[in-house]
Amino acid sequence: MSEVFDFLWLTAAQLTQLRGLLDLLVLWFAIYQLMLLIRRTRAVQMVYGLLAVVLLWALTGLYSPLRLQAVNWVLSKVLIYGAFVVIVIFQNPIRQALAQFGRNPFRRFRQQDVRSQIIEDIALACSAMGSRRIGALIVLERAHGLKNYIETGIELDARVSYDLLINIFTPKTPLHDGAVIVSEGRIKAASCFLPLTTDPYISREFGTRHRAAMGVTEETDAVAVVVSEERGKISVAVDGALHQNLDTRGLRAFLEEQLGGEGSEGEGSPALFGSRSARAGSLP
Repeated sequence: MSEVFDFLWLTAAQLTQLRGLLDLLVLWFAIYQLMLLIRRTRAVQMVYGLLAVVLLWALTGLYSPLRLQAVNWVLSKVLIYGAFVVIVIFQNPIRQALAQFGRNPFRRFRQQDVRSQIIEDIALACSAMGSRRIGALIVLERAHGLKNYIETGIELDARVSYDLLINIFTPKTPLHDGAVIVSEGRIKAASCFLPLTTDPYISREFGTRHRAAMGVTEETDAVAVVVSEERGKISVAVDGALHQNLDTRGLRAFLEEQLGGEGSEGEGSPALFGSRSARAGSLP
């Protein structure tokens, strides 16, 4: 009989541990989703401000060496009403964020499909522009932020699509000159200025677009796609090296490998896509 009670006690203890683990996982997921909602918004600065107030409140408390009672009393009142102030100030962003989360609460699980669609649209658009001798420069952000380059262009914050890319780079349109920067799955800005490569051995036959593509990938881990206006050839710059002569299929495979698309596993090196490195090399 005692063995039965021991077994039941052990089972109850294990269930309690599992509930505690589940409790922590749910709390972590909620905090993570909250951070995703406020990331790169004005609410981030508000959170920093609230954390500073909490820290100052703790430093001036009764058990702190400072013990600034008047300051601590004022800060305690600020913390009480701080949540209501945040809701009032950011009611529109909060409403939009909750509405977006309500439409698709598991959107993060679809990130792979979104990335593959972006790669497909970019590959098709570059192929079409290459056949029509339309120059283009598309920079894809990875781990390193490109905010300082985004601020040099015209802000768009639009969904990446074949038609929009074609329209942006059509000659004699207001935004065709410069680079398009894709960040967080969206076209953040167009007509952006990029640094030119400092490589003194680069061929003089490379134009400004190719030099800018190599320059931005020398300073960041971004991937830059270039369509030559003179030759209609597609190239991709990564880590300051230019990989040339990519067709639609090769460009799609190269981007999937670099950006982690569906076809990234087992695809091999970029050389398998019919490209070659050209830091100081010649044109095809």
